Amino acid sequence: MRSRWPALLLILSALAASGFAARRWAMYEYEMQDAVDDPADWAVTGEFSFGRLRYRSNREGRAYARWGIDCNKGDRIFLANLRRLTRVNTQSIENIIDIESDDIFDSPFMLAISPNDWRLTQPQADRLRKFFDRGGFMMVDDFHGERDWAGFMRGLQMIYPDVQIVELGDKEPIFHTVFDLADRVQVPGQNVVHGPGYEKDGVFPHWRGAIDKNGRIFLAICFNMDIGDGWEFADDPDYPEKFSAHALRLGVNYAIYAMTH
Repeated sequence: MRSRWPALLLILSALAASGFAARRWAMYEYEMQDAVDDPADWAVTGEFSFGRLRYRSNREGRAYARWGIDCNKGDRIFLANLRRLTRVNTQSIENIIDIESDDIFDSPFMLAISPNDWRLTQPQADRLRKFFDRGGFMMVDDFHGERDWAGFMRGLQMIYPDVQIVELGDKEPIFHTVFDLADRVQVPGQNVVHGPGYEKDGVFPHWRGAIDKNGRIFLAICFNMDIGDGWEFADDPDYPEKFSAHALRLGVNYAIYAMTH
């Protein structure tokens, strides 16, 4: 952790102790889909640090239109459940990591939403490659159909030109770290949960991954599904519990895998 962080954490802890009701990521809330209030322990660090990747997308007339989907309510519901379902000392809020920042190296678990829309420069791609090469883990989610897949792969091939993507089989350890998830379900977005259950031409769900030379999954790809909505709407009676339960269990497994592999 860089030298500036201890002083910053002391300031944040003092503010939290004094009852100061700061919203840690207020400067980014206009880019978020579902911003919520910070919990009382928002300034307390933990063993598990959840990084939310902030990237440029150039969609809808805004440079940062896509990274903040499901943020930050979905992230915080997931983190609360990771605390409840495991013994991991989990930080209660996400860390928003700008893709331009070397702070990415302080968050070994990263989440990128709708990566089909990321627009990477080569220096950004090189930084992400260093992140993976140093043992970082990233989960990507909420993109659907062949056109989205092609957009995702354009960015990924800037990171690793020769990257190989595989379908993750039922026996992969990542599906059995905490919960046995040999039987998995397609988690739909809230917008289609009472309709077809899929978006665009993404009829069939895929659990894919990129694996390094040591056999470690460093990129877990949730394709043709919306795990983030399963987290975000876990407290919504209109969203079926079976999908939220699966989305949370999958996230827990991925987090524990990232910490142990």
